[in-house]
Amino acid sequence: MLTLNRPLTLASNSPRRKQLLQELGFRFEVEVRPTDETFPDTMPVSLVPSFLATQKAIQFSSDIAHRLILCADTIVVVDQEILNKPQDTTEAYTMLRKLSGRAHEVMTGVALLSGDDCQTETDVAKVHFKTLSDAEIHHYIAHFRPFDKAGGYGIQEWIGMIGIERIEGSFYTIMGLPVHRVYALLQPYLGNPT
Repeated sequence: MLTLNRPLTLASNSPRRKQLLQELGFRFEVEVRPTDETFPDTMPVSLVPSFLATQKAIQFSSDIAHRLILCADTIVVVDQEILNKPQDTTEAYTMLRKLSGRAHEVMTGVALLSGDDCQTETDVAKVHFKTLSDAEIHHYIAHFRPFDKAGGYGIQEWIGMIGIERIEGSFYTIMGLPVHRVYALLQPYLGNPT
């Protein structure tokens, strides 16, 4: 395990983020606080993930004590349009149809709050989907119900296995936590590996 010089809190209920942070070798607790996830209409798309991650971190600023707070937010972008988590089967289908046969970007922003210092990073990956049939899209939605995933899909699931032809960038950024960036942010607080 990797030892930090203060406790680490992951402010996310995402099972994928928990898994990746565990696999990175850190001990942490999970605590999520309600956050307003709206952003200004005029904000450039590239700034949205780090803005939202920072908004999540700010919820801890009044009682951070000696903890490190790690927050993240992932968006899927096609034609400068942000595809959030689908509300239902119809919206999931519409999103996957929009992503079919073309490339899109996945942007994950992370924020690390330490005392009154909040550092942010955003990592971007490009995903190339093959043309998906209606049957493939319907099968995926019915069996995997991707309503908790930006863009309506998880790269580590069936649709990623059969549909993604190539990626440019980090697989883990697409999963929701750019672990190489997180490790770099946490390195100043790192003791000796055990």
